[in-house]
Amino acid sequence: MVPPTLAPYGRRFLVRGGAIENLEGGWNPARVVVLEFDSVERAKAWWGSPEYADAKALRQATADTEMIVVAGV
Repeated sequence: MVPPTLAPYGRRFLVRGGAIENLEGGWNPARVVVLEFDSVERAKAWWGSPEYADAKALRQATADTEMIVVAGV
């Protein structure tokens, strides 16, 4: 199921949670979430959207997070 905050942007989760095994380097996150968007612009539009504002504020207040956007294929 796509959360309502993602639905208007037509995107989906590729990874959400699951076991993490570090194979190289020192990065050991407790949780990883990967979202797929049609473009960097659509990802940024979702991230700054009013639909995501409440969830983003809650996430920022209750979790130590890192968020990046990556242009890909």
